[in-house]
Amino acid sequence: MTTRITRLYLVLATGLLALTAQAAIDGITNTVINLTATSGHIITPDGGSYYFWGYAHGLNAAQYPGPTIILNQGDTVQINLQNALPVPTSLVFPGQTGVVATGGVPGLLTREVTGPVMTVTYTFTASQPGTYLYNSGTQPELQVEMGLLGAIIVRPAATTQAYNHVATVFDDEFLFLLTEMDPRFHDLVEQGRMAEVDTTTFFPAYWFINGRCGPDTLAEANVAWLPNQPYNCAPMMFPGQKILMRLIGAGRDLHPFHFHGNNAWVIARDGRMLESVPSSSGPDLAESDFTITVHPGGTADALFTWTGEKLGWDIYGHMPGDPLMPYEYAPDHGKQIPVTIPGSQDLAYGEHFGGSPFLGTPGYIPPGTLNLNAGGAYMYMWHSHTEKEICNNNVFPGGMMTMMMIMAPEPMMP
Repeated sequence: MTTRITRLYLVLATGLLALTAQAAIDGITNTVINLTATSGHIITPDGGSYYFWGYAHGLNAAQYPGPTIILNQGDTVQINLQNALPVPTSLVFPGQTGVVATGGVPGLLTREVTGPVMTVTYTFTASQPGTYLYNSGTQPELQVEMGLLGAIIVRPAATTQAYNHVATVFDDEFLFLLTEMDPRFHDLVEQGRMAEVDTTTFFPAYWFINGRCGPDTLAEANVAWLPNQPYNCAPMMFPGQKILMRLIGAGRDLHPFHFHGNNAWVIARDGRMLESVPSSSGPDLAESDFTITVHPGGTADALFTWTGEKLGWDIYGHMPGDPLMPYEYAPDHGKQIPVTIPGSQDLAYGEHFGGSPFLGTPGYIPPGTLNLNAGGAYMYMWHSHTEKEICNNNVFPGGMMTMMMIMAPEPMMP
């Protein structure tokens, strides 16, 4: 238990150190992409190490999930797939039209790569903006479980919009690629006992966001101790910003993804804006919800904002009419937090307390007190609403879990 708690503190501290950086989705922006299906090991926060199959980009190691491919609407993309696995494999691109595959051998869904000296080239034009999935089209019940999957993001001409309508504008964006894993299958495949894998007995024990279980989701991207899991998921924002959530159900289970703090507007599903009149009405069929059901193979785009509205107190301790505070819910300016803070001798200082009841405003903290929240962030747990999915092999907390951090809109002042 001590080791797990220490690791939670470390990843929280690592994530919070980077809170001043502008959010960006990590990925590759090439239109000619060379992928190799190969293998590696996934690390889990409870000390597990599990064999997986993944895509390596160029000379890089295999990664879980595969490289996020970031395109502009209208790009023609060429993906060259090679294979270092002992089984045939392939790629399919749900939501993309006009995909042409050349090379390799015919397979059930598309052309396949059967060995290391063969290449299949997949070509398509990214005609529609949105959030998409790509994955193996060969024995997907096993190969997707083993890790052969990734995300595709297609941006419209206005890159600060999710779709070609001003109602989809956003300030920052975050990817939530949701998967699960049954470690029994991975052990059998690593031992060469593939004939014993029975996918009808699928019973996952690990759940991931962008290839990591919580709390590793909060560690910085590309940390050395997760060499095959480069992507993190540490959403952060300032009050009043509009965040685009890109959610992908990349596994075989349905996941109800829940976010505290406010509802979000689901503006699109499966790469198509929820509009009544295409190309003119915008997301007028968007729905407001506090939990987004992410279906297997499906995607959803949602807009989330937070202002502190109707909390009943001024979270930043500013006076009414303060010109530096346009972000916060103005009617609450100047209202004190409705709690009397005990004297310092009677107060237990938590690791995320900044010494003041107001966010972003420090107060007195005794010397030597551990503080993991130097920015005064307001932290909300974002997670699967299926309770077992926020565990790592039955150990809580973990799994499909991260934290949204609402940052003070100005630096903390002493």
